[in-house]
Amino acid sequence: MPTASPTLAPRVALAQVPILELRKLDKRFTGTHALKAVDLAFLPGEVHSIVGENGAGKSTLIKLLTGVHVRSSGEILWQGQPAHIATPHDAIALGINAVHQEVVLCPALTVAANLFLGDEEIKYGMLRHRAMLRDAQEILDEIGFNLPAGAMLGSLTIGQQQLVATARAATRGTKFLIFDEPTAYLTRQEAAQLFALIRRLKARGVTIVYISHRLEEVFDLSDRVSILRDGELISTERIEDTNEEKLIRGMINRTIEQVFHKEAVPFGAPVIEARHLSGRGFSDVSMTVRQGEIVGLYGLIGAGRSEFVLSLFGREPATAGEILWQGKPVKIRSERDALKLGIALAPESRRDQGLCLNMPVGFNINLPILRRLTRGILIAGRPETEAAEGQISDLRIKTASRHALASSLSGGNQQKIVIGKWLNHGAKLFIFDEPTVGVDVGTKAEIYRLMGMLLKQGAGIILISSYLPEVYELSDTLHVFRTGKLVASHGHKVASHEDVLSQAIGV
Repeated sequence: MPTASPTLAPRVALAQVPILELRKLDKRFTGTHALKAVDLAFLPGEVHSIVGENGAGKSTLIKLLTGVHVRSSGEILWQGQPAHIATPHDAIALGINAVHQEVVLCPALTVAANLFLGDEEIKYGMLRHRAMLRDAQEILDEIGFNLPAGAMLGSLTIGQQQLVATARAATRGTKFLIFDEPTAYLTRQEAAQLFALIRRLKARGVTIVYISHRLEEVFDLSDRVSILRDGELISTERIEDTNEEKLIRGMINRTIEQVFHKEAVPFGAPVIEARHLSGRGFSDVSMTVRQGEIVGLYGLIGAGRSEFVLSLFGREPATAGEILWQGKPVKIRSERDALKLGIALAPESRRDQGLCLNMPVGFNINLPILRRLTRGILIAGRPETEAAEGQISDLRIKTASRHALASSLSGGNQQKIVIGKWLNHGAKLFIFDEPTVGVDVGTKAEIYRLMGMLLKQGAGIILISSYLPEVYELSDTLHVFRTGKLVASHGHKVASHEDVLSQAIGV
């Protein structure tokens, strides 16, 4: 996702007395040592980033500090005194709040009602709706979020809902605020609003813990950065004493070149061709995807990229133009039509659209091929097990077993499940819409490796990404969308980053 240009945050002299200190903090679950005797101190008024792969212990650390989990051993000191954080109420009472990647507010209530949830304004036993609406709008305006207080939360984009969650956390007497992948669903403008708020909170003495896989944001905002790997603290350094290559090596023991590694695969015949295709949100788009080719689509939110691929997948049928599949005209009126042809979609929102979270990992992986695994009215046990276990092994999905619920896995491993189920399906065209949102650099490298495997097997790939370095480095052909139209096309790394971004913005 594009973010505000990386201008380093002004560095200030930091007080040396920690607001929060961890001493040998340890957390064990059944069969898992999630956090291993971590010693770490957070200073007042600093932005302290924490980086690491999925499964490194970041989420466990957040849950310990916010009272979701209780530590197995070790100490937490708050302003120099031992603190017992056993529930979320304990954390909030101290002034510790968190803004999570997945919004956990009430979509059926207004923005104002969500801001004051649990702290409603009441007079004579009645809610003061107008006063809450007025006060909420003042809060949003004061912190620089361009949001309507009277709108229903569910009517907003995921990114806007994230900003509401941020506003709520920032206005609850917070002294210590944790952000977990806060820009995953934000537009460039929304990210800039968030960064401005973080800097204002920091200036007021609020300690910010910033967890992100986007290293440019870490360097933009941070005073210090800590690396977690396999539950252990690897290092803590001031931001000016490190660089992106050192952070990546500390997280995954790989170089930055290995993360974006792309093998050259010879192109074959066209898999799909769109000729002057139009539909809801896009018009007159023509492009071809060949065997062994990654075709990248770049543009700002609402530029028409996702709408275009949803038309190829039959979710939003085209209104004009034609589609050729392996050289022959076809009509794709539904997702069933697309699946029969061999088109697979890994959607942007894996939790809402790509997975059955309350079902086991194995079920999710085998979902597209259950008909193939069925004997009469029963699913054949051994083939089902072999198909699921094979993908879990090949994709290195970190799970206790194929019976574990998909909801119990990290975001990166959930994304691997989404990819794995389509590998079982044997598709010829894979559409990846924001495939690495919210996953770490190690998992990104694995996803890119999987893409290379698909290309070698003769598939074609459409890659949609709002993260320009990703789509720029990986695409054999890069198409730029703006206001529903394809406005520019480039060969592999022919245009500069600046050219592509200018075309997407229209300047």
